[in-house]
Order: sequence, then structure tokens, then C-alpha cells
Amino acid sequence: MTTTAIDWRWDDLADALAAGLRAAAADVELEQAVRGLDARSELELHPVLRGGLQAAGYGVAAEVRFPRDRVLRRRSEGVRCDMVVTPGGRPLADAADQLGLFAPADAVALVDAAWLEVKVVAQHNERGPNRAYASALQRPVWKDIAKLAADPHILHGAAVLVLFTADADVAEHDLGVWSSGASLRGLRLMPREQRSLAIGDRLGNRLCTVAVFPLERGPA
Repeated sequence: MTTTAIDWRWDDLADALAAGLRAAAADVELEQAVRGLDARSELELHPVLRGGLQAAGYGVAAEVRFPRDRVLRRRSEGVRCDMVVTPGGRPLADAADQLGLFAPADAVALVDAAWLEVKVVAQHNERGPNRAYASALQRPVWKDIAKLAADPHILHGAAVLVLFTADADVAEHDLGVWSSGASLRGLRLMPREQRSLAIGDRLGNRLCTVAVFPLERGPA
């Protein structure tokens, strides 16, 4: 196994995530599906996001245990991360270890991988305006960033927020409010990478925005 410093390009990851959503949105329209992307649950959208990353050449492991929880004896114990990304389709170092095999020479160390926590929030859902929209957009996503920041072995972490809104103004305003709230809570973030795509209006949402909020590491 080799351990090298990887310079993660969050803009490239945002492009890949958006491409996955764009392809899925196009399939929805082609099929004239009753349910759009904005009606899917967070877990239903995970494969879409993973597919976008894999199509861009990244390796993606799902539901990976946080590094700090690996002191726990049972593999079923501990908090898990939604997605862990590696460059060039390379395997994650512990993936082979879990199968009882030797890690391949090109495996990426946990500390070098990009750890992504995903949240999906829609302004409108199948019942109408989402009354829990504001609360779902704030505390759960802040909690994800805090969880990543609390693990000293995660050097490259980010919250990925997939937002379905009526228009771009709503998305821009609400992402700005979220960023300000995160700063007030002492969560250190790099500038976000944000991509948007139009979706068919089935519930009142006409725009899908994916925003990547990378964790800031290093001296304050």
C-alpha cells in the first residue's frame, strides 16, 4: 500500500456529482416518470451520486466506518460515512483488509481519501410545501460537518448537500444562510463548490443544486 499526499479538487468532485444527477434527471424525462428526482429519498439518490463519481473515474466505497471507530472490535460497531472517494478508481486500503486479503499496492490510505456525508433536502415534497425544509437544511448538515471535523484521521472531508428548490434565488439564499450558520457554530469550511441543473416541475421544485462544503483543516 502506498500513502501519498493527494491534492483533492473539490470542483472536479462537484462536477462529477452534478453529472450523475443530470444523467438521472434526463432518464426521468425520457421515461416520462411520474416521480422525479426530488421525490426520491436520500438513500435512493446515493447510487446516482456514486454513479456520477465512478463515471468520472473515481473509486467509491459506501458506508465505510469512520477511522476513529476502528478501535472497536466488532466491524458492525461505529459510525459510518456515506461515501469515501479515491482517485483513479483505486481501492480503499481497508476494503481488501475486510475480506482478509492483502491490500493491493495502489490502495489509498484512509487519511488520503475524500470522506463525503450526503444530505438531500427538498423545498416541496409529495405532500406540498415541505414544512421541515428549514430545519432539515440546517442542523443535520451542520452535524455531518462536525462529525467529520471530530475525526483527526479525516484530512479531506466534505458535506454534500443536494437541494431541490423552486428556483436559483431560493437555493443561493438558503445555502448562504447555511454557510453563515456553520461559521457561527465554529465549523471551519473552505469555499463551497456549487452546481445546478434544471429538473421537470412535478412537485414545485424546478432546480436541483449540489453544493460541496469541504472541511477546512490546518491552523485557524
